[in-house]
Amino acid sequence: MNSERSLSETSSGFVALVGAGPGHPGLLTLRGQECLQECDVVLYDGLSNVEMLVHAPQAVHQSVGKHGQSRIWKQDEIIAEMLRHAQAGRHVVRLKGGDPAVFARTSEEVNALKAEGIPFEIVPGITAALAAGSYAGIPITHRGIASAVALVTGHEEPGKAKSDLDWPALARFPGTLVIYMGVTTAKQWTEALIAGGKDPKTPCAILRRCSLPDQQKIQCRLDEVAGHLTPASQFRPPVITIVGEVTGLAESMDWFSRRPLSGKRVLVTRPRDQAQALARPLEELGANVIVQPAIEIAPPDDWSDVDAAIEQIDSFDSLVFSSRNGVKFFLDRLWEQGRDLRCLGGLKIAVVGDATAAVLAASHLRADWIPETFDADALLETLLQVQPSLRSTLIVRTQRGRDVVADGLRSLGTNVCEVVAYQNRDVPEMDPITRAKLNEQPLDWVTLTSPATARNVHRWLGESIGDTKVAVISPLTAEAVHELGWRVDAIASSATMQSLTQAILDAETT
Repeated sequence: MNSERSLSETSSGFVALVGAGPGHPGLLTLRGQECLQECDVVLYDGLSNVEMLVHAPQAVHQSVGKHGQSRIWKQDEIIAEMLRHAQAGRHVVRLKGGDPAVFARTSEEVNALKAEGIPFEIVPGITAALAAGSYAGIPITHRGIASAVALVTGHEEPGKAKSDLDWPALARFPGTLVIYMGVTTAKQWTEALIAGGKDPKTPCAILRRCSLPDQQKIQCRLDEVAGHLTPASQFRPPVITIVGEVTGLAESMDWFSRRPLSGKRVLVTRPRDQAQALARPLEELGANVIVQPAIEIAPPDDWSDVDAAIEQIDSFDSLVFSSRNGVKFFLDRLWEQGRDLRCLGGLKIAVVGDATAAVLAASHLRADWIPETFDADALLETLLQVQPSLRSTLIVRTQRGRDVVADGLRSLGTNVCEVVAYQNRDVPEMDPITRAKLNEQPLDWVTLTSPATARNVHRWLGESIGDTKVAVISPLTAEAVHELGWRVDAIASSATMQSLTQAILDAETT
């Protein structure tokens, strides 16, 4: 079904029923992303990955049910809420796990929209049965093994006098069966298939949280499925069960569980807007990453020192940035004060490392000096080599940290002005959801990217860190970790997220 007009072409209420795919946020379609970017409200269900909401920062995000975290809305309540927003002239995205046309009750929502004359669009998503072929190594069709596939619900509408499913016919089906929503009813449908003539020894694969880092797979016989799913707490939804000979190919086609960090749980503690630079490469290596910022980045409480330095910018011959955040906050403030890059034309610029230089380059500024190793000591050594030409230096920094560069330049006669362009503050408490995840299953790794981060994470975890390994960004951070009484298991060779990732990988594979 197609919409009568697109989300961006109507000023009246509009609803896009968007398939979120099987779970991995990268499997959202481009059209789905566009709809999220344009909407006013997102109504998302429990099977939709909340990471996708990053595409809709302008919208109201409303959960319509997630097991264990919020109440589960009834279908008529969801429809009523969808209509309420659309009738108020809002653009609504109804974000649904998988594909809207596969066991998602989309027809009920469409009927309600049509009855009210509200235009809509349906955006397909990847359903779990199809994702299984890529993420579990199970092609649901295969020449010579299975030339057909049937998608079957294991949980029909409650209150039916009799099942609409012809289980004997499904038992004879010459291909692959994929059972959706069949956890609590596993005993009934497996027995129905066997009673209908299906061989009890038929190979099966039970797949949970397909495409996500904590994806689980159990391979067994048909007559063993119920034992793995009962009670449901053993293997909680979302789960699909694949019944057929194709499941025997899982071992030969599996790539997902063979990645070097597969199954490893890693805590990333960087500020939220910087976490993906570390989380993404770890996830690509198979790690199950939990993002829990230990510090947050914010503007200074008082801009007066920065503003005064900007007013006197012509009095400096050099400018030093000790971090990428310093670049961003200082240049933003420069613009807000009515200035632009032209006022920096006479200054030489030094940065602490390549990541900071990259942020500078994004604003079309080149760094004149970058140390070979990325820390304050190396930056000072680099500057000391050109020190006679540095008469007056402006250092842009955060409110805490060592004064290595400033003190070193002052000792040799350079006039140094330090300004705090941003502050990093400890996050007081770990998010309850993160804490619950840690209580449910221990971590394999904790990543620490500064002494301040190390101290705050130590305050959270203390002795409860147990056997969890610690990876740090630099020798300075390692020193802080040792002072706190923790051991260090991996140290990045340089202060980059790539090096930190490699340090963890080396520790796991050597």
